[in-house]
Amino acid sequence: MQGKFARAAAALCAGAMLLTGCGGTENAQQTAEKVRLMVWSPSEDQSQSSGQWLQTCCERFAEMHPEWDITFVYGVADEASAATAVAQDPEASADVFLYANDTLTTMTDAKALAKFGGKYADELKATNSETLLDSLTLDGYIYGVPFTTNTWYMYYDKRVFSEEDVKSLDAMLEKGVVSFPFVNSWYLPAFYFGNGCTLFGDGTQEELGADFGGENAVEVTEYLVDLAANPNFKIDQDGSGLAGLRDGSIHAIFSGSWDAAAVREILGENMGVAALPTYTLNGEEKQMYSYAGSKAIGVNTSTDYMVQAVELAMYLGSAEAQQLHYELRGVIPCNTELNEDPAIAADEVVRAQNDTFDRTSKLQPFVAQMNNCWTPVENMGKAIRNGTVTKENAAEQTKAMNDAMNSDGI
Repeated sequence: MQGKFARAAAALCAGAMLLTGCGGTENAQQTAEKVRLMVWSPSEDQSQSSGQWLQTCCERFAEMHPEWDITFVYGVADEASAATAVAQDPEASADVFLYANDTLTTMTDAKALAKFGGKYADELKATNSETLLDSLTLDGYIYGVPFTTNTWYMYYDKRVFSEEDVKSLDAMLEKGVVSFPFVNSWYLPAFYFGNGCTLFGDGTQEELGADFGGENAVEVTEYLVDLAANPNFKIDQDGSGLAGLRDGSIHAIFSGSWDAAAVREILGENMGVAALPTYTLNGEEKQMYSYAGSKAIGVNTSTDYMVQAVELAMYLGSAEAQQLHYELRGVIPCNTELNEDPAIAADEVVRAQNDTFDRTSKLQPFVAQMNNCWTPVENMGKAIRNGTVTKENAAEQTKAMNDAMNSDGI
């Protein structure tokens, strides 16, 4: 295990912090099983300024289990990069780590991510929605403990838009300025999904490919050409949306929980949060749909302490740990019982995220072919912005985007 720790610490360039947690009497400590668990999380979960969520939870876990004399080794890895490290070298990686669900197959392909079955699967099913668990399920197996949903929605200035206005993008564009991440391929598909375009059937049927090239997709491209030309529509890029909210030139942006604190600091009591609006296409209302996913606690199949690692993962995703995560860092809970707590349910960011996840989102596919979809959609957004995609060539350009999404090239 010393070699495992040294290699991981070098790979992550993170100083290791050691903490031994044990409870009970001196005699119990002497007979407790010695356990060493390496745990990775983003730096924000470990910083003193954010309340050291990870260390606090691990200390509590150790106190709950005096039968184990646990040494925790902490390393820094965010939810996106953890999967790459675990897949490349499981032996040198953490026993327990946080990861984003769209990286799941990176680890399962390397046989580095543990399955949660039996009593653990039963507990997960009892405390999470079916849609949420679907985001962590592959071939019938659950691969991790969810601790938050991951999607985006809308922030707006209540002085400009009413609750009725924000149900319709068209109504909003008549009253104020709306900013949208038009050249970001995590956001732009919202309009194509609204008119019936699909990715890999239900998201898992890779053989069906991307369906972003039919007449329904062309109609969306034509709509987007007009949208980009609307003087009340601004492209959000490199923080321009938040900057516009701050100086009053923009009245609504599309983002997620990560920007909640910044928006609240700018708008204060005038901050509104809502699920995605509809837009009007050829005289018909269409619902925008965001990508949705989750973040979870995973367990490395190479751990020497599988029982303890799984138990720790379950605790880090428990209602108690999620509540602390919410209190310290504003991480939106996903535990169904916790979200019924009146104090949490009253938070409009929580409501908007849950409403979007449940009603106006599509689970982001994590089939391998999905990797080929990002750049063509981004290029479409940029080409519309730059004026190289027009209504006259929309059909041709939409087909080219779809062809690229269904190939191994761009």
